[in-house]
Amino acid sequence: MTKNIKWLLLASLTLVACNDDDNTINEEPVSAGTADFSKYVALGDSFAAGFSDGALFKTAQTTSYPSILTGQFEAAGGGVMTIPYMNDDFGGLLLGGNPIPGQGVRLYFGKPEGADFDEPLRVPGASTTEVTTKLTGTFSNLGVPGARCIDLVKAGWGNPSPGAIVSKISSPYYARFASSSSSTVMADALTQQPTFFSLWIGGNDALGYALAGGDTAFGQLTPSAGESAIGFDASYDELINSLTANGRKGVIANLPYITNLPQFTYLKPSFVDTFKYYTDGDEKKKTRVVSAGDVATINQINSIVGFLDQVLTAYGQPNRFAVLSSATGAVNPVLIKDETLTDFSLQITGAAQASGNATLMALASHLGETFGKARQTTQGDLIPLISSEVIGKLTTNTLQPGVPDNLKAYGITYPLEDRHVLIPTEITEINNQIDAYNVKIEAVATAKGLAFVNAKNILKSMSEGGVSESGYTLTTEFVLGGMFSLDGIHPTPRGYAYIANRFIDAINAKYGSTLKKVNIGTYRVLFPRAL
Repeated sequence: MTKNIKWLLLASLTLVACNDDDNTINEEPVSAGTADFSKYVALGDSFAAGFSDGALFKTAQTTSYPSILTGQFEAAGGGVMTIPYMNDDFGGLLLGGNPIPGQGVRLYFGKPEGADFDEPLRVPGASTTEVTTKLTGTFSNLGVPGARCIDLVKAGWGNPSPGAIVSKISSPYYARFASSSSSTVMADALTQQPTFFSLWIGGNDALGYALAGGDTAFGQLTPSAGESAIGFDASYDELINSLTANGRKGVIANLPYITNLPQFTYLKPSFVDTFKYYTDGDEKKKTRVVSAGDVATINQINSIVGFLDQVLTAYGQPNRFAVLSSATGAVNPVLIKDETLTDFSLQITGAAQASGNATLMALASHLGETFGKARQTTQGDLIPLISSEVIGKLTTNTLQPGVPDNLKAYGITYPLEDRHVLIPTEITEINNQIDAYNVKIEAVATAKGLAFVNAKNILKSMSEGGVSESGYTLTTEFVLGGMFSLDGIHPTPRGYAYIANRFIDAINAKYGSTLKKVNIGTYRVLFPRAL
């Protein structure tokens, strides 16, 4: 689990900050080439907004890739960027004075009271950014956290009414600065008469489904084709056709695989080295921890696991379960539900009832219902980082009376549910859909003569050993890789600087401009607790 990992070099990483006096490289004269940067607008999602460390906050907004691009455009005739700033450096949003669920404050790296190691923690404090406090004026950074492709052309997505926001008909982020409750992000961009645009969109069309473990009750994949209300292709065409009207130039980017994001790759399928049974208590989550060396407890668990393995082996399913190891330092697989498996609930229940073992007989119904479509993880599975907060916690599902707490721990003695884990078929489904989005994006870049950033290949290279620039190497390793922030999805300031440089490469190559790139080493990796 993340709490049991030693973290190195964090102090030096945290303190490396942006230096405005030395943030560019290359000394050749700057020109715009055939592009016109005098009025630049950026459309997109949380990446464009500058989201980092699990939140959108004021300081991070200044190091978004559009903000960095604007600084480099200035020497080639570009103007200033107007940003719908958050009120503070906490992140999160208020609606009528109450925090909006799911919009938490930002993360920092610190040591909890009584802990041995640092870990990602929420900064103390609360948001002061009220959604209903309307911002005035126009904004050239139109990145909206959570935006899907269709959302950028959807009328009413900026409706600030509490009913629309609570029901997720509209976006609380966009509602703060939309020109009207009925406008669209695209319309708000076009009314500024831009001369150049950037568009990086589509990540959330797959990400919500991935974070929901492929469970359609909690997230959906946007199909490529379909009616304009739901299809990625039609929405993307609508955006690009409007943005490129009258020969307007711009730069667009494709999408990386989820398998290149540390949110989905950091936790390994076999990583449980402590058993945590959560009890009711305060926010510190007081726990009763059973270590791998607690042989008595592990033997109790293994008596159940051994029975399940015996039953399923008899029915031709020998590889679903294996007994846990009590060896010092041992790691054990995680217990999950797998909806693709044949359901052996009735067979497990019947075998328990006929076992003659009083414990098994008393738990027969529970064992069948719980483990009929369960198995332990293998190397093909992905466990999102967000599931680390669930593993070991007692299930809140209604179980039969008499089930002891040590059989209720998620991932250990009670299977993680579909929404907590991605199995191989779901991973393939998601990455195939991303491929389909990318086919569309690259085809549009070619047809419209736009600069194109191959983010998919960039993140692939970063995950296969890293990339170097300005004397620094970036990898996709969680925390220490330098590219990704503590949420495992969004970049650090240094990561955003690297992205901005790739946008500049694409723009220079397409339009013959000679924009300077930034020195990524002058941008911090981690934000400290206090800003």
